[in-house]
Amino acid sequence: MGFLSKLFKKKKHQENDTDDWETVVYDRDDVDFSDEEERSRYIANCLEQMGEATREMNLLTGEYSLITSHLTDMEEIEALPEPQRRELDGIAGRLVALEQDSNRYRGRKNRMKDADFYRLREHEAEIQTGIEKLTECEVYGGKIKQDLQRLDRERHAYEYRRQELNNLMNNLRGMTVIFVTAFVLCILMLVVLQFVFRMDTKVGYLLAVAAVAVAVTVTWVKYTDDDRELHQVEIAVNKLILLQNKVKIRYVNNKNLTDYLRIKYGTESAAALKRLWVQYRREKEERREFAEAEAKAEYYRRQLLTKLSHYRIAAPERWVSQAAALLDKREMVEMRHELILRRQALRKQMDYNNGVAETARREIMDVAEKYPAYASEIKAMVAQYGAEDSAY
Repeated sequence: MGFLSKLFKKKKHQENDTDDWETVVYDRDDVDFSDEEERSRYIANCLEQMGEATREMNLLTGEYSLITSHLTDMEEIEALPEPQRRELDGIAGRLVALEQDSNRYRGRKNRMKDADFYRLREHEAEIQTGIEKLTECEVYGGKIKQDLQRLDRERHAYEYRRQELNNLMNNLRGMTVIFVTAFVLCILMLVVLQFVFRMDTKVGYLLAVAAVAVAVTVTWVKYTDDDRELHQVEIAVNKLILLQNKVKIRYVNNKNLTDYLRIKYGTESAAALKRLWVQYRREKEERREFAEAEAKAEYYRRQLLTKLSHYRIAAPERWVSQAAALLDKREMVEMRHELILRRQALRKQMDYNNGVAETARREIMDVAEKYPAYASEIKAMVAQYGAEDSAY
């Protein structure tokens, strides 16, 4: 009876038709939670996703706070009373005028756009690190894409083999039905021959039983082998899905970080930023000739810094290099727009990682609810992982 139920049961599996590398998939249909190794591996994978997402969130929080602080400073400056604002604009206006004079003088030999020069000057302390980080992101992104493509090919190969095995097992079930049907018909014919025509059918009975026994045995052996291989294929598919989830998280984080760095440095690639950086350093050396004009402007920079320090400005020094924005509302709007874009890029990355961590947490809770026998074990794994992650 157990053999027949196993022989005729229908296999359930979930087809993953999407090629979206950003979607984290949880598929536990093929996970045997009664198996300690499979159960621990599944829960550990969810915990690793939570840990990686949480660490990424911690890295993003500082940069997000800096951008928010800059936007708050903008609001504070725009909310200044008219007398204070006029005084601030007067200092900023004289500073901008001196800088414009110097820029016109330098412009005769300037081969670099002012926007690029000042943007790189704003990030000068970190630009070399930015180039290395952006280069690393682009190279790493290419490797991750190759890994995802390879994993996709492997998963599709296993899916194809699983479909083949299902077809073979369906055929074997059909063959078994045919053998049993033929056996029943043969027995009926022998019964008719024995009782209606008074014939000796003992040999016929023996041959029929022997034939169906051999056929069912061969079918059962082949079916068992295919079922064993199907189980291994399903385990392999599940492992590939878990591995893809890890790679997808890294792909999305790397992609978002690459986009953010390109927005931050106003470049299309690390190579373009490196060329611009070389040009900037050469031009900076040329501009050293104009130290006298810069010295005059420095006085007003200090005045601007002192004046801004009297207000609720978190980082007054940041506005010294952006004095023109205090006078030009359009430039202030453009600056705010860039900061908002950067913050949105960070928020997108933070929301994604927060969603990954929350989804993994809910997955662990759902497993604990559906399998209460292992709830204490799962809780212990969560507690142990939390302690290790804190130590790390």
